Amino acid sequence: QVQLVESGGGLVQAGGSLRLVCAASGSAFRIKTMAWYRQAPGKQRDMVALITTGGDTNYADSVKGRFTISRDNEENTVYLQMNSLKPEDTAVYYCNVEYFYRGWNDRWGQGTQVTVSS
Repeated sequence: QVQLVESGGGLVQAGGSLRLVCAASGSAFRIKTMAWYRQAPGKQRDMVALITTGGDTNYADSVKGRFTISRDNEENTVYLQMNSLKPEDTAVYYCNVEYFYRGWNDRWGQGTQVTVSS
């Protein structure tokens, strides 16, 4: 099984930056896609960015040019660098990992709050 630990959320003023980190641990697993999602109060959970094993990335239109997703395959860690933050980026951010262990599975992190003040 895979366990995910997220860190890096917090309170920041508009225009500021934050870096989210999600580390996967466990044994005998192989990670495929790693992604970040976010959910604002009263709204659905939406994909923010994803990255494949080969490094291909995809971003939500609302964050293109401001957020950068990256990963360290040796450390099974995914990062989300968030720059030029806006109040509308305020949400709980969740890491999601697709992995192989006795079949394909996916797991969510516990979530980390990001609050951007105007």
